[in-house]
Amino acid sequence: MKQNNKLSLFLSALLLIGACGRKTEEQPATPTNVIAAQTGVKAPKRYGDVDQARLSNAGADLDNWLSYGRTNAEQRYSPLDQINDETIDELGLAWSVELDTNRGQEATPIIVDGVMYISTAWSKVMALDAATGKVLWKFDPENIGAKAAHACCDVVNRGVAVWNGKVFVGTIDGRLIALDAATGAKVWEKITVDQEKPYTITMAPRAVKGKIIIGNSGAELGVRGYVSAYDAESGELVWRFYTVPGNPADGPDGAASDDALAELALPTWHGEWWTLGGGGTVWDSVVYDEAFDQLLVGVGNGAPWNHRYRSNGEGDNLFLSSILALDPDTGAYKWHYQASPGETWDYTNTQQITLAELEIDGETRKVLMQAPKNGFFYVIDCKEGKLISAEPYVYQNWAERIDLETGRPVETANARYLDGPQMVLPGGIGGHAWHPMSFNPETGLVYIPAMTVPLVYAHNHDYEIHPGRWNTGVSFTDPPASAELKGAPEERRAQMQAMQKGYLVAWDPVKQEPRWTIERDWPWNGGTLTTGGNLVFEGLPNGEFEARSADSGKALWSFQSHRGIMAGPATYRVDGEQYVAVLGGYGGSMGMATPDDRNRFVPPNGIVMAFKLNGEASLPAYEPVARPAPSPSDESFTEAQLETGRDQYFTYCTICHNGPTNPELNRTPYMQNADAWRAVVIDGALEHNGMANFRDYLSNDDAEAIRAYVNMLARDLAERETAPQ
Repeated sequence: MKQNNKLSLFLSALLLIGACGRKTEEQPATPTNVIAAQTGVKAPKRYGDVDQARLSNAGADLDNWLSYGRTNAEQRYSPLDQINDETIDELGLAWSVELDTNRGQEATPIIVDGVMYISTAWSKVMALDAATGKVLWKFDPENIGAKAAHACCDVVNRGVAVWNGKVFVGTIDGRLIALDAATGAKVWEKITVDQEKPYTITMAPRAVKGKIIIGNSGAELGVRGYVSAYDAESGELVWRFYTVPGNPADGPDGAASDDALAELALPTWHGEWWTLGGGGTVWDSVVYDEAFDQLLVGVGNGAPWNHRYRSNGEGDNLFLSSILALDPDTGAYKWHYQASPGETWDYTNTQQITLAELEIDGETRKVLMQAPKNGFFYVIDCKEGKLISAEPYVYQNWAERIDLETGRPVETANARYLDGPQMVLPGGIGGHAWHPMSFNPETGLVYIPAMTVPLVYAHNHDYEIHPGRWNTGVSFTDPPASAELKGAPEERRAQMQAMQKGYLVAWDPVKQEPRWTIERDWPWNGGTLTTGGNLVFEGLPNGEFEARSADSGKALWSFQSHRGIMAGPATYRVDGEQYVAVLGGYGGSMGMATPDDRNRFVPPNGIVMAFKLNGEASLPAYEPVARPAPSPSDESFTEAQLETGRDQYFTYCTICHNGPTNPELNRTPYMQNADAWRAVVIDGALEHNGMANFRDYLSNDDAEAIRAYVNMLARDLAERETAPQ
């Protein structure tokens, strides 16, 4: 068989919040500079003044947004209500700052004492005056540009962490860097991965008890996942937990995960999974549950996707598609819950984990909530990881239900595509991806940026491993006839395409049902923010940034940014005035691999925008810039070249060059000249821009065959664009 991603001072009367959603009285956090002002003693401003006590009290600190999800509970809810469902008509742009690239922007701003810290594409970092947008400093990590080819889903970055005067960022080439919060100067950096392997980092680090928690990405390309804790002051590794077992012949890792892997995980793996690492990357969700002093870690999909190739079709493959509870001090295993045993669809549990207190059957429970890719909304008891409830938040057809006794799905016939191709919902893009959801304790609702994107899976009988490239073990074919799809193949393709939808779902986690749903004709809608003003904010891929009433979903306000918005918004207060901020810039996996109308235009650079009541600023004038017209050469190519080129094009090129984010190859002038094409594809002439060389995968003849096929595509495109309308 062949085998083919201090602030140290606080008033002693302040109460610590239990991170599993425990509420405290709304007392404002009191940083040292505020205490100084109250006592009349002048003290210099200390930038990035955050410690564990301040993070613990973040829910009562209305001025700031101190961590990725605002508080340890990561509810993305703020009680601020100056901007509310009655004053929303007065909301206007306060300021904006254009960024230096049109690649995807996914970061949530962090705001500490009037300073906003953001990361941007290519893992760059900026500090801004949160009231004016004045740039205070910038930092460029000078990444290895070619690592962009190892980024499954664009060179994005979801944010920074701030702790004790430092700002922390994970880079696309696998480093963790600490910066001085006042100046942006580098304090230390650590390489957290083997950079020779296809690891990347796109997640926002988390600061917990003096440690910086960071994971990595790359399961699709073949790596072994893990999560690490580094000392925030020294940068030294404190502990590491591997999420899947390594090659048994190599023995224990000497890591915090050794016992759990040996006793729990190893018996659930079969075959030679270590060949491609097994996957299980921790690429987004890490939450500190203070009530039980545990880290809750979301674990990703397998490598390869296809369970039959990864593990001979046997075993649950712990801890893939799981939530892990770890001791934050040592990394020791506490408990786990696996949502998709033996996953074979790219079903990750890296989606946002949100903590709350919910009254369920007359009892107040400390719970975690998650809407992972597989389409079910999970409510799980925080103490021991016991499943409380799970119901579909989007349409799904791979499982009849989740058995509440065993916690396991009851799968439908052929869900694993063992008996031929199967259209599965949700597909690998998920019913909910990384885009943050939010929870409003006043309405009791979770606001999920959900979607329907079907995918047809088939066992790839000719699978070959391509080290460092996408390795799924799956063939993606035409949809078979089914109860959902009927007619000829082209009719079924059209029906499947029509299924692609996006939703804003206001989900009741107690009743496990939607309160209201907004349906849209596109997936990949942005993250959400909810506030005490009865508002939900969300960005859309068409450039709109909109607000709706949190209780009813009524549309109240929108602003056109001319840039697709994916990132999660944040809200904060400076000098008594409330702001809402969000980054604009479309990209990610949909932006690279899925064509749409934006393919005709050069994406504008990303932007960070802040809004306030009676804001009067304007965005820079926007004029759409058409992409260059296709200009194929007049050469002739053989049928054999075109056939080879087609195969290699779909193997290596479309994952990055099929959507509006990156250049379309059927418009590139490099196709006109064999030497110029080879200089890019084989010699790496554009590596600094993220276009890696493919000399390890393609021969010169292969590269030339791709050029031949791209020329054919360009000729077809030119005919369509010049045809009479």
